[in-house]
Amino acid sequence: MRPRLRLFTGEDQDSSADVSAQVNMRFGEVTRALVEAVRWDRTWLRDFEDDEVRVSSDLYEVLSSFTRLRPSA
Repeated sequence: MRPRLRLFTGEDQDSSADVSAQVNMRFGEVTRALVEAVRWDRTWLRDFEDDEVRVSSDLYEVLSSFTRLRPSA
């Protein structure tokens, strides 16, 4: 029997699967991985550019302030 390939369109994804696929990570683990990925210009970072992430309100305030106060290039 000849193998059959399927074209992935994303339409068959169940929205409830998104919730069960979530995991918790420590912020330090995330930042270390992201720093290395940015440093080495890993292309997989662009795959997630439009994804939303949930952060606590205090972290949001810190990141917003940092973005506004950071000197531009």
